[in-house]
Amino acid sequence: MIPGLTKRFFIFCAIAAAGCALDLWTKHWVFDWLGYPSIEPHWLWTGHVGLQTSLNRGALFGIGNGQVWLFVTLSILTAAGIVYWLFVRGAARDGVLNIALAVIMAGILGNLYDRLGLWSHPGLEPDQCRAVRDWILVQYDNNWVWPNFNVADSMLVGGSCALFLFSLRRQPLMDDAE
Repeated sequence: MIPGLTKRFFIFCAIAAAGCALDLWTKHWVFDWLGYPSIEPHWLWTGHVGLQTSLNRGALFGIGNGQVWLFVTLSILTAAGIVYWLFVRGAARDGVLNIALAVIMAGILGNLYDRLGLWSHPGLEPDQCRAVRDWILVQYDNNWVWPNFNVADSMLVGGSCALFLFSLRRQPLMDDAE
């Protein structure tokens, strides 16, 4: 690790661990409360925002359904790449980048935990537990229904948006005059 990055490393680890813990706690709580599967949503705002448990054995919108080990491999490689870039190559010198990637790491770890089958639920076979637990339902009057998601997914999207905004403020690598 490059000298001077120890504090950034601990900040990164704290954010990633706290985000992952929040994701896993909310999944555990909602699945214990509503069970699986929850057929009828528990509406927080009727017809718009609710809680409904579901399992996703794929990735974005169910793409790659059943390719659990592909997504496990991609998650591990991405997590390793983030750590390498930040703490071996020194990108963690930028605090905003460090935080954005820590939030992304939290999302990766939360969903990786699920894909590895490290959770269980009464009535489910161990192989069924190699799926990501989703529970947040967003829709608009049954005409537009967003696929269920979870806190880890929210962290992946939020961290990615922060990373995009970070890229907009960066200085170009080469002078435009050259």
